Amino acid sequence: MTVSLTARPAWAALQAHYAKARDWHLRQLFTTDPGRGDRFTAEAAGIFLDYSKNRITDETFGLLLQLATECGLKDRIDAMFRGDRINVTENRSVLHTALRAPRGASIVVDGKNVVPEVHEVLDRMGSFADRIRSGAWTGHTGKPVKNVVNIGIGGSDLGPVMAYEALRYYSARGLTFRFVSNVDGTDFVEATRDLDAAETLFIVSSKTFTTLETMTNARTARDWLLASLTDDKAVAKHFVAVSTNAAEVTKFGIDTGNMFGFWDWVGGRYSMDSAIGLSTMIAVGPAGFGEMLAGFHEMDEHFRTAPFEKNLPVILGLLAVWYADFFGSQSVAVLPYDQYLKRFPAYLQQLTMESNGKRVTLGGQEVDYATGPVYWGEPGTNGQHSFYQLIHQGTNLIPCDFIGFTQTLNPVEPHHDLLMANVFAQAEALAFGKTADEVKAEGVAAALVPHKTFPGNRPSNTLLLDRLTPTTLGKLIALYEHSVFTQGAIWDIDSFDQWGVELGKVLAQRIVPELQGATEPALKHDTSTNALIRRYRAARRSG
Repeated sequence: MTVSLTARPAWAALQAHYAKARDWHLRQLFTTDPGRGDRFTAEAAGIFLDYSKNRITDETFGLLLQLATECGLKDRIDAMFRGDRINVTENRSVLHTALRAPRGASIVVDGKNVVPEVHEVLDRMGSFADRIRSGAWTGHTGKPVKNVVNIGIGGSDLGPVMAYEALRYYSARGLTFRFVSNVDGTDFVEATRDLDAAETLFIVSSKTFTTLETMTNARTARDWLLASLTDDKAVAKHFVAVSTNAAEVTKFGIDTGNMFGFWDWVGGRYSMDSAIGLSTMIAVGPAGFGEMLAGFHEMDEHFRTAPFEKNLPVILGLLAVWYADFFGSQSVAVLPYDQYLKRFPAYLQQLTMESNGKRVTLGGQEVDYATGPVYWGEPGTNGQHSFYQLIHQGTNLIPCDFIGFTQTLNPVEPHHDLLMANVFAQAEALAFGKTADEVKAEGVAAALVPHKTFPGNRPSNTLLLDRLTPTTLGKLIALYEHSVFTQGAIWDIDSFDQWGVELGKVLAQRIVPELQGATEPALKHDTSTNALIRRYRAARRSG
């Protein structure tokens, strides 16, 4: 029988340790241990991590490492890379790491090496991307493609749109990329309003080709296309599929020769480096996509082989556990100081919260500790002029990850120095604050002193990379993937299922016909839902 997390010796030791640690201030920690700024750092795969501005000591760190050992983290890591079925509720392997394994590697699932299949799909994707980029692929009227619209939802949207924005500097500027995910018709209408159907390619991403939101948008896209091109044969020249359901793809009108598959051991939120990334490959080219995969793989190998005390994902994961379970912190702010990473926090929201927003253990027992903090954030100085106020002087403890680059892709003086000065200044201000005495010494009126006092003691990590490239993006994403895995392993939860998204979708399917039709059906919901349905029906009729 699995030992409960709260019954482990390291957990009890951490609880006793926290009784002292909760009163520590980072000012005190740096005064008594001036070398911590050099010691609490780690570097691997081109990423430098400074975690010295955390409310920890060597003892804290040692106990967290002990907890990781007691929870069998190393065995869990090995099981994932080995292809064991660690997604227990769906009886699946978890092998997104195989998507970026180099050609010639061997990863065996159910007696079969999956790496050759991965590279066969990548090769087909590359050939297709080259044809689009070169203009060799033409639409129904003979015009080359100038617009690519990715239709998906969840991992089939968040990964591709984040990667496109992150790598826009490297993208083919002669192509326009749009992304449609919301079932709200406005999303599709605004994405296609200024596009020429004869020059537009749709990528429909749905493993089953039955996802309600995606297929609703896909059918609307087909209607939009045919309203202009009129011939049903045009569908095959303007639609491709990322799916495994050949029958439904064919029924839709897509040539299965333009269907790119993936596998049940690829979870949606871990799929952007599979065929789900076809739009990314078209944008940055097969070589750029390959560089991103190499970055993923380098971080995978670091996570798999590095000792825990030097392992970047493990360190980040253990610190997240420390704040969530002992300090009661309920959220983490991820603050990338690069405008190209403006969608990175949104991507992480699904990665982290769909993975670890769980209330029962792998064995089905309800947990008696916190799991899955809320991840959120905005890029650069934008956040400083909105929510940083709460982080600095609010009543919530919000650990922060600052992400910065030593070199900018767009050198416009003095912008980058000013940007990076803010990275270092914000982390310093959060850690050390400003005391009432320091405020008074500036001659501030007594009545304003409390308002201008900053308590500090707000923890943060600073991640420094050289520059944002396809390779470094892959490393950064994999870093957070494996940090999420580390947290899930400590909490003994399944980080790879997502049953929580199902109930609302099932109920919505029941409600859809109740909103339509001239005669009100018998409503059997609660009184609130019944009243809302009736109000909507009445307003729709009157509108």
